[in-house]
Amino acid sequence: MISLDWADWLLLFQNYLVMSLLSIGGAVTTLPEMHRFLVSDHHWLTETQFNASVAIAQSAPGPNLLIIALLAWNVGVNAGSAATGFLSVFVAMVGMLIPSTTLTYLVSDWLHQHRELRSVHAFKQGLAPIVIALLIATGWIMASAHSFSEWQPWGVTIVTVLLVWRTRIHMLWLIGAGALLGWFGFV
Repeated sequence: MISLDWADWLLLFQNYLVMSLLSIGGAVTTLPEMHRFLVSDHHWLTETQFNASVAIAQSAPGPNLLIIALLAWNVGVNAGSAATGFLSVFVAMVGMLIPSTTLTYLVSDWLHQHRELRSVHAFKQGLAPIVIALLIATGWIMASAHSFSEWQPWGVTIVTVLLVWRTRIHMLWLIGAGALLGWFGFV
């Protein structure tokens, strides 16, 4: 069990405020930073809890923002009870939602009105490599939970990347194949 005081709750809130502005491409792109903050720096979650939370949140229907809520819930529960779990979810979700929704609300109308400007096109095209890099970092963090001697997860990752890159196989087939591999204990 971990112990969180008011300074820790404020730190959690501040961290999610900052991550909110980094979440270009969705909450999943902030996983490397969440991992660093929650697992590596503060040890509020174990590697297993982090990966299981991400897997459960991603497999559940709904927005990928569920990752934030589930990770925060586990931090709160590790700190005491379901009540601290709810407090943790509230702190993280408010911190994650306020900056990004405010910025989106303020900027989207201006971008729409000036959509023909070259600078707006350049801005939108410049976001694509940022999102790709953040997703690669997320994949690396999730895959590095396994040691490099465990070839199965790395092999599945490499094969999946190649299939996505070189074929037009629908993602649901790949997700289903991954679920079957996990079900039978291959990964």
